[in-house]
Amino acid sequence: MIRSAIVPPHAVCAAIETLEHAGHTAWMVGGCVRDSLCGVMPHDWDLTTSARPDEVQKLFPNVRLTGIQHGTVTVIMDDMALEVTTYRGEGSYTDGRHPDAICFLSRVEDDLARRDFTINAMAYHPVRGLCDPFGGREDLQSGVLRAVGNPDLRFTEDALRILRGVRFAAKTGFEIEPDTVYAMYRQMQRLECIASERVFAELNTILTSRYVGRALRQYRAVLAVVLPELSPMFGLCQHNPHHCYDVWEHTIRTVEAIPAQPVLRWTMLLHDSGKPHTYSMDETGIGHFYGHPKMSAQLTQQILKRLRAPNALRTEVETLVALHDHGLGQDERQVRRSLAKHGETVVRQLLSVKKADYTGQNTFPIHLQELQHTERLVNGICAQAPCLTLKTLAVDGYTMQELGFSGTEIGEGLRWLLTQVVEGHLPNEPHALRTCASEWKESRHDR
Repeated sequence: MIRSAIVPPHAVCAAIETLEHAGHTAWMVGGCVRDSLCGVMPHDWDLTTSARPDEVQKLFPNVRLTGIQHGTVTVIMDDMALEVTTYRGEGSYTDGRHPDAICFLSRVEDDLARRDFTINAMAYHPVRGLCDPFGGREDLQSGVLRAVGNPDLRFTEDALRILRGVRFAAKTGFEIEPDTVYAMYRQMQRLECIASERVFAELNTILTSRYVGRALRQYRAVLAVVLPELSPMFGLCQHNPHHCYDVWEHTIRTVEAIPAQPVLRWTMLLHDSGKPHTYSMDETGIGHFYGHPKMSAQLTQQILKRLRAPNALRTEVETLVALHDHGLGQDERQVRRSLAKHGETVVRQLLSVKKADYTGQNTFPIHLQELQHTERLVNGICAQAPCLTLKTLAVDGYTMQELGFSGTEIGEGLRWLLTQVVEGHLPNEPHALRTCASEWKESRHDR
């Protein structure tokens, strides 16, 4: 249900009133209008006005010059940051991202004409109501994403709008109308000129959105421009009884099946990226992908480094991709080894990854049952607060020195004791560990 009226915060109304008392016009604009009409509380409130930036500065006591070169200043009212931008038009876009020049205008309708999609090209006034020259409210009601005016021109001005369109579709489930889609395809190579950080930000939002599966299916050609490593996956039949889908469809289903956390979604997007490079078929016609986790991890490193993804995310995703095919164990001792080797956080992430992977195969339910058994073991072991790391071992390096250990022998001895505890051969108790360490040292000396 699309609302017909908006109730903005007091600070927004006060800012508009201040501008208009000084002889200017002012409106709420863009995303805050779109979200408010949908009944969603906006994160930010943006205003557009006929006042020039210097005039805005004179009217408000607390102003930050955050984007004055583009006609924008930030006004602080009631602890709210309101971006106030002068009505503007834009010249040519030589770099395909930023206007070479801007000019200030006197009408809000002319300002709205430069915006990307009709649902973002609406303005609202507490008294005059909605200004919607391009039918944004109707498109919002119909669930349609449509470029303002000439779509080729909009995407030529700023190629990032192409990915932004995919992002809106992934987030809202809206259909992109045909003329806009065709223009996206015609102009999509322009995405190669967009800064990697901006591309990553859009992809990150796409991957963690509600309708990500639909977006990955419908707009894979656009995604292939910024993630060319994925295109060999499209339509690649696996010829394997464990898979009833091609590699790309399997990948989409795994992304849909895992929680919408960036690390997990990126892991599923890239976990089988190495399959096209490792495919082979045996004499019976069965397809195999020997070594694909290692190849996928290499591609993951390449992709996330190029996109300048945060280092922490890169490390986590590379680790999970490399390990996604590794077994975690079906008995307590095997699971304890996995927890000791990888840590609880990684093991629980791998459980999620494996669940999604098996769900995306849609062939053998027994695999999910086995994974549920492993998860119960993990829960039981972790509930006991077991010793699985050197930090939780009941002796330390000083203890080993007291027992006559020195140099590298200290670390070797501690790691050996930890292995005995993890394997269940030894309790994590100081006296037992000291005794065992002394015996181990003596046996090494005898050899």
